[in-house]
Amino acid sequence: MVTSHDEVGCGDGAVAVGSARELVDGLVSSGSLDSLFERIDRGDVEPAGDGGLIPELVRAALERGLEAEMTSHLGYEAGDRDGKAASGTGNSRNGSYPKTLATGVGPVTIQVPRDRDGSFTPRLVPKCSRRLGGLDDMIVSLYAGGMTVRDIQHHLAKTVGTELSHETISSVTDAVADAVLEWQERPLDEFYPVMYLDAIRVKVRDGGRVVSKAAHLAVGVDMDGLKHVLGIWVQDAEGSSFWAHVCAEIANRGVTDVMIVCCDGLKGLPEAIEATWPQAMVQTCVVHLIRAANRFVADHDRKAVCRDLRRVYEAVDSGQARKALDEFRQSELGRRYPSVAATWERAWDRFIPFLQFPP
Repeated sequence: MVTSHDEVGCGDGAVAVGSARELVDGLVSSGSLDSLFERIDRGDVEPAGDGGLIPELVRAALERGLEAEMTSHLGYEAGDRDGKAASGTGNSRNGSYPKTLATGVGPVTIQVPRDRDGSFTPRLVPKCSRRLGGLDDMIVSLYAGGMTVRDIQHHLAKTVGTELSHETISSVTDAVADAVLEWQERPLDEFYPVMYLDAIRVKVRDGGRVVSKAAHLAVGVDMDGLKHVLGIWVQDAEGSSFWAHVCAEIANRGVTDVMIVCCDGLKGLPEAIEATWPQAMVQTCVVHLIRAANRFVADHDRKAVCRDLRRVYEAVDSGQARKALDEFRQSELGRRYPSVAATWERAWDRFIPFLQFPP
């Protein structure tokens, strides 16, 4: 998965593309790779495919990493008799066994070292694992993109030469589904100073079709100011009755109180919030309010209207905000678009709560 323009995700970390490219460019400019390039040009070495250069590099890197893990496990280097005696465990290397892995560059057969005690548990290539993590990520990404299990099977065989069974691919996607369910049902903190509730339209797989649905999101801000996605609920459309279900589920997972809940102007949503957390302060989202106010404003006037409205929501208190709104109403833009001030007027009681706090 590409995480940014200059990084590529790999397992739990990220490897900068720039550093690898600089390394290769340096080897090319120094002439260190000239003999290798000549062999590739002659056809003596294939870059990819079974037994190709890239799979062999992956093999060498994995085997080197496994040897380093074994050294760390035993406490001494291979062939170090003094180190073996000093370790006092009596354990030692005991050869290796072959293992074929399905990877993003095709199947790779490696030699996995073992010890006499049988206590070595590799982390780089876990026991019983036949796939590298990057391949699992590829399967999940293709599945999330709407491909069927059979489509993924054919795609991997065609692009990276990796043959995976229908059951293997299903087990990967099922494991992700289990992890998602566990995340959805995890317990939450008892108190969040701020919570945001909103829905966005997203494309999702539904019965083999990709359709547009409303993803209801709840984001909580903890006492350290960190944001946490509390949950995502997908429905055909956004509605206050479903938001009441969302609030009840959040409360059932441990949230007993919220200080401020910020949401849009959906009818019935504030009542659903107050029914769940009676002492919570419901705050209308200013961004939604600005968008609603500009609904009937001509495109060429919207920047000017937004600039004048900034004086309303950046006021130091509700009194100054009311004064700024009255001044806008009496201005040329306010008289031209009376619906702007009317929109703010209707939402006033839900807009001003945050103004009682210091900046």
